[in-house]
Amino acid sequence: MPRATNGPASRHRRNSRLKLARGFKGARSKLFRTATEAVDRAQAMAYVHRKHKKRDFRRLWTVRINAACRMDGISYSRFIDGLNKCEIKLNRKMLSEIAIHDPAGFTKVVETAKAKVC
Repeated sequence: MPRATNGPASRHRRNSRLKLARGFKGARSKLFRTATEAVDRAQAMAYVHRKHKKRDFRRLWTVRINAACRMDGISYSRFIDGLNKCEIKLNRKMLSEIAIHDPAGFTKVVETAKAKVC
């Protein structure tokens, strides 16, 4: 009886890992061990950075809202406090979009928040 190896499965495993490493420079896309290390790190960083993206966008929205609030003569923290007291339920993403695309509407929201804070 001929000796049976796990050749097809091993080749598939190696090729699929090398396929994930396409686009990497040099040995990282050619050699199996190096490619495996590079792919493992890339996947770990992709997981971490998906979490960071949420954090980064929230910071961006906060900065935009703060800039728009300062133009209307109120600080960001007082504005958010006023919104909470008025029970206006707008998230930061929508507030930043309103501030960019509808400054007059944002000013009305700010005035409403100012009335509750001061």
